[in-house]
Amino acid sequence: MRSFLAQRGMKKGDLSKFIEEAVKWRVLDQTMAEARSKFADMPPAELDAAIEEAVAAVRKDAASKRG
Repeated sequence: MRSFLAQRGMKKGDLSKFIEEAVKWRVLDQTMAEARSKFADMPPAELDAAIEEAVAAVRKDAASKRG
């Protein structure tokens, strides 16, 4: 692993950063797979509506905090 990182210009101390980033991506991948499986039986139009509703709520909340 250290050789791989060295070939890409990374130093010895970068190994922990590399592993931390890899773990974050793996957790994201697992979370996405879990979410997909939970919504697999939902009709696409219903899922789109739910996503749009959630995005609108987050935007409204963010806007109210800004101003």
